[in-house]
Amino acid sequence: MLNTLHNIGTNYGDQDVPERMLAAIDMGTNSLHMVIVKVDTTLPTFSIIDREKETVRLGDCEPNGNLKTENMARAIATLKRFQVIAQTFQVEQFITVATSAVREAPNGREFLKQVADELSVDVSLISGQEEARRIYLGVLSAMEFNNQPHIIIDIGGGSTELILGDGMEPRYLSSTKLGAVRQTKEFISSDPINKNEFLYLQAYIRVMLERSIDELNQKLKPAEMPRLIGTSGTIETLVMLKIREKSSVIPSPLTGCELTLTEIKDLVNRLRRMSLAERLILPGMSDKRAEIILAGALILQEAMTLLDVPVLTLCERSLREGVIVDWMLTHGLIDNRLRYQSSIRERSTLKIARKYKVNLSYGEKVASFAMSLFDQTQGILHNWGHEERELLWSAAILHNCGLHINHAAHHKHSYYLIRNGELLGYSETEIEAIANIARYHRKSTPKKKHENYQILPKKYRRVVDQLSPMLRLAVALDRRQIGAINAIKCEVLPAMGEFLLYVVPTNSDDDCTLEIWDVDYKKEAFENEFGLKLKGILVR
Repeated sequence: MLNTLHNIGTNYGDQDVPERMLAAIDMGTNSLHMVIVKVDTTLPTFSIIDREKETVRLGDCEPNGNLKTENMARAIATLKRFQVIAQTFQVEQFITVATSAVREAPNGREFLKQVADELSVDVSLISGQEEARRIYLGVLSAMEFNNQPHIIIDIGGGSTELILGDGMEPRYLSSTKLGAVRQTKEFISSDPINKNEFLYLQAYIRVMLERSIDELNQKLKPAEMPRLIGTSGTIETLVMLKIREKSSVIPSPLTGCELTLTEIKDLVNRLRRMSLAERLILPGMSDKRAEIILAGALILQEAMTLLDVPVLTLCERSLREGVIVDWMLTHGLIDNRLRYQSSIRERSTLKIARKYKVNLSYGEKVASFAMSLFDQTQGILHNWGHEERELLWSAAILHNCGLHINHAAHHKHSYYLIRNGELLGYSETEIEAIANIARYHRKSTPKKKHENYQILPKKYRRVVDQLSPMLRLAVALDRRQIGAINAIKCEVLPAMGEFLLYVVPTNSDDDCTLEIWDVDYKKEAFENEFGLKLKGILVR
């Protein structure tokens, strides 16, 4: 169960055991953060070795919403600096995620391509819900929930995440377009803020939060009194302001420090009357945080008021640490009691399938053929691994979900539904790849003029090029949707330029004529991609 995650991160000291050095980077709206950790693969735990932060303000965009050239340049320079630091720790892998600023910017994907080209860093663009899920994992790596309900609030530069969970699977995940940078830029032009601007900002925040908080409250059981956990730089700064007012001694760690709603209201009332110059000299206030602290504090005040929770407890772990935990889960390093979490991709895919009334028995049969083709040709026709295999599986399960809209052009509808279905456990790029693999299970193959295909990074275009033909064959192998074929066996004959596909019928009396005909009809994409002539052969 997930509440065992609080043990992850305990420093067990130097031990003669296999260790992995990883770096997790969070490209946020306000700042870029990096955490370097040592993962003990035998316990499993991770110890935090170093933290780095740089305020870049990716969320300070052009009027048209594009990321500014100078901010992108600062971000790339920061990533280069992070790389140099990480190299001194002999980090073997960077796990980098980008959130709302890059997600929403029209040129966000172009920026990520630039990062990949210049730094060879593959950045995962994650959805708001996926960001919330990983924040949950990060908090669980630091705190014990004891099977009691907890609400987590993370106030970033461009979005605010609300999560409800009790240490098990999260009950509720949400991401709202409210953030300290976003709201400062959109609503505050006076210094100090004038009364009208303040009241308008307060009303806007409340309206934006009401829906998600209502939905969250509906997930609470009668008489449950959840504890509120706060993460992010805004909340850490507010806690520091409170502490520095009373003492010069700063607790270490800050995790566990509390802030009451009364104290937050008092801080908001004081901050709204201060100019930027006055906020800058407050003990515990950084230069960049001083510009945006009022908007962030007001978001927290309104959230706590709507939640009717009087006290907040700070947790210093959040998205970056959650990225590490998620990596450990997907690499099978966490106890079997967390097995459900490592299968988040499977459960999320099946949830979308049910939502769009997919015939699951058929989808699973197609997926089994696709997996068999993938496995039997791995290292021969392709060199993709476990992660790409999961993309093919998800696409196979969901390839027909577009029928929920209309049979005509349903492959295109499938692309749209998958792309907007909020699959959890995948990055935005991986979701785009899944949608494209499903999109090309029939009709046209990928073309340069197809924007949905061209938007993918080069690696994922190759994934689509090679895996979508496999899905086409898998669909053909269950043409009648009756499970006529029991198994398949592949044989590659390079000298003859042939790919032999042996099919074993479920019923020995069935010659599977329609399936073999459909394989022959749909084999062109496979033949063109791999440069082999495909022959379907019935084996009784």
